[in-house]
Amino acid sequence: MPAIIRVDELSAAGVTPTFTISIQSRENRMKKIHVSLAIAVIALSSTVLHAENDAEVAIRAAIEKVSQGSARPDSIRPSRIKGLYEVVLGTEVIYVTADGRYLLNGDLLDVQQRRNISDERRAVLYKNAIDKLDEGSMIVYAPKETRHTVTVFTDIDCPYCRKMHHEMAEYNKAGIKIRYLAFPRAGIGSDSYNKTVSVWCADDRATALTRAKNGEQIKKASCDNPVREHLDLVKQLGVNATPTLFLEDGRRIPGYVPAERLINMLEQGR
Repeated sequence: MPAIIRVDELSAAGVTPTFTISIQSRENRMKKIHVSLAIAVIALSSTVLHAENDAEVAIRAAIEKVSQGSARPDSIRPSRIKGLYEVVLGTEVIYVTADGRYLLNGDLLDVQQRRNISDERRAVLYKNAIDKLDEGSMIVYAPKETRHTVTVFTDIDCPYCRKMHHEMAEYNKAGIKIRYLAFPRAGIGSDSYNKTVSVWCADDRATALTRAKNGEQIKKASCDNPVREHLDLVKQLGVNATPTLFLEDGRRIPGYVPAERLINMLEQGR
C-alpha cells in the first residue's frame, strides 16, 4: 500500500524529497474502462448466444417430433415475446417456447399498435418466393406506365377470375400491371389444365387467355410450359382460392377485388 508523504514536513526538516511520480492519463483510464466494458459485452453476448443455441436445439427437436421428421425449420429467431421463438417453415410462421414444450399455431398481434406481426412476416416470405420467379414465366398485362404490380393466381374457368379479367382495362388505366400465374384448380390433366397449357403455347398468350376467359375455344397445343412450376408455388404459398392476389409488398388478398377498391388499397398502402 503506498505511503502518504507530506512534502512540507520534509522541507522543514531540510530533506529534499526525491520520488517518482506515476501519472495515469485520462486517455489510459478510458481505455481500461472501454476494455472492461468490451469484456462484459462479450461475456453477455456469449451467454445469450449459448441460450439461443440451446433454444434452437430444443425447438428443432420439438418440430421434428411433432412433424414426425417431415418438417425442418428454415429459420428460428426470438420473437417479440420473451421466451417465445418465431419458427419459419416455408411460408408458414409458428411460435415455440425456448424449451420446445409449447407450440402456438396462430397470429401474433400487437394490440397497442394494431398490427398483425405474423401477417407482416408472412408477407415478406410470400414476396421472396414470388420474386424468385422470372416474369417471363407469367402472362402479363402491363400499362404504358406501371405504378403498381399485382401478381394473381388465376383459373381460366373460375367465374370470379373472369370477372376480374373483364376489368383489365380499368387496372391498366390506373397504372396497375397484372401478372398471371396459373392455378387450374381441377388439377393436372384436367380440362382447365389443358386449356392453360394451350394458352401458354399460343403465339399471343395474352390474347389467347382473354379469349379463353370469354369462353371461346382455344386451339389445343403443347410445349414446354411453367404450369407445373406455378402449381408447386401454389402449394408453397398455401393458396387455396382463385383469384388470389399478391401485392408488391407481399400482402395476400384472397378472392376477387373490384378495380376501384384494389386501386385504393394500393394507393393507400393498405
